[in-house]
Amino acid sequence: MEPLSNATVYIVDDDCGVREALAWLLRSRRLPCESFSSAESFDAVLQAQGPLRQPSCLLLDVRMPGMSGLALFDVLAARGDLAALPVIFLTGHADVPTAVATVKRGAFDFCEKPFSDNALVDRIEQALAQSGAYLEQQRQRSNVQVRLQELTEREREVMDRVVEGLPNKLIADQLDISVRTVEVHRSRVFDKMQVKSAVELANLLRTAQ
Repeated sequence: MEPLSNATVYIVDDDCGVREALAWLLRSRRLPCESFSSAESFDAVLQAQGPLRQPSCLLLDVRMPGMSGLALFDVLAARGDLAALPVIFLTGHADVPTAVATVKRGAFDFCEKPFSDNALVDRIEQALAQSGAYLEQQRQRSNVQVRLQELTEREREVMDRVVEGLPNKLIADQLDISVRTVEVHRSRVFDKMQVKSAVELANLLRTAQ
């Protein structure tokens, strides 16, 4: 996972005092942050910068003029952004039932105002860890896909049968090639996929699924 010093906590709240207090708290814990006064301005920046590359989380006010926090959450959920960008709702007492329902729909958590600094930072760090783990998984998956694209069609055929646990003789019979040719293709598959055994290859392919 990326170190938290390379993470970003996004704050979206129309209350300037809340934004400043949260920014001060996060800076005191050495957590980089960016603040936005509206859901619209944050979403515009998020879309402009493209896919998230570093661990991130979003502190999101429920009630705001214009696009509400709940509406922004629905937009993020529809785009599939929540895995890389866990959402922690900041709520007033009256919004707690709504926030609880939203957590059930995929929000990471909610914190009721006024919130405990330590409890909030703990949840933020947990959200960043979750984001980092997801991004690392995506990087690994992408790397595996790149390696797979380097295989020839015949190497893919051999690889599929190796993963099934078939012996070289049976693979040779199925593909109507010599055992020696199977051994050559098998070796090339292992080299290109950067593995040393069929078990390691099978485990690697599972990460790409």
